[in-house]
Amino acid sequence: MDRKILLGELISECVAVFIIIAIGDSAAAMINLYDPSPYKTAYWGVCITWGLAVTIAIYVTGAVTGTHANPAVTLALTLFRGFDKRKALPYMAAQVVGGFLGAAVVYLLFSPVIDTFNSAHHLARSAGGAAGVFFTAPGAGITPWHAFVDEIVLTAILLLGIFAITEEFNTQAPQANSGALIIGLLVACIGASAGFLEAWPINPARDLGPRLFCFVMGWGPSALPAAQNYWWVPIAGPLLGGVVGGGAYQLLIRPFLPSRRPPAPQA
Repeated sequence: MDRKILLGELISECVAVFIIIAIGDSAAAMINLYDPSPYKTAYWGVCITWGLAVTIAIYVTGAVTGTHANPAVTLALTLFRGFDKRKALPYMAAQVVGGFLGAAVVYLLFSPVIDTFNSAHHLARSAGGAAGVFFTAPGAGITPWHAFVDEIVLTAILLLGIFAITEEFNTQAPQANSGALIIGLLVACIGASAGFLEAWPINPARDLGPRLFCFVMGWGPSALPAAQNYWWVPIAGPLLGGVVGGGAYQLLIRPFLPSRRPPAPQA
């Protein structure tokens, strides 16, 4: 394993998640910190912003690593698509670092607005003031265990779609140059259909990186371990969901693609 090549790949994965968080969490700041929010009656705008952030990340870094940008994707590719298992944990670590750095840039941009928001609403960071800008939490009526199940389902849908979009034998898959856009739209659709459940983490690095940043920047226990000890849900749920979704594609769809069928016997 060439260490120079690996270093470049790790930088690429870090940059990919950095882009996603820098853009996506900025959209979260726009919806959380302003009243009236520019997204108040246009939630699809938040979803498409997150989705296009993924698309941009793929266009920037895809030629280097294919842009995993998500530990759930890395795990599924390792289990089902032959990704080098020696690289799996370093990739995941680089993705979390990217999330941390992306959150730092969002904080740089919005920290005065965060402080103004918390002051106006008599909130403290340690009590979770403006935390929704950076990391996820269960919505109304959602328990951590229910959120865990939700994230398994939503991330399974994500990986099912990604495996189909990137499948070389799938004649209905988009061409290489448009695959990034379709994956971004897939992320946006998941957010539009179920984002209010837990703010659709579907990516452990998307949640853990910013959560670690907030932990050291004054949010403390509201970030880790979070209310109801929630911190583990956006990590474990997506990881398991990625395995479920990737495995479902490999078992239920891939063997039956026309281009993978054995040739018919000659009469």
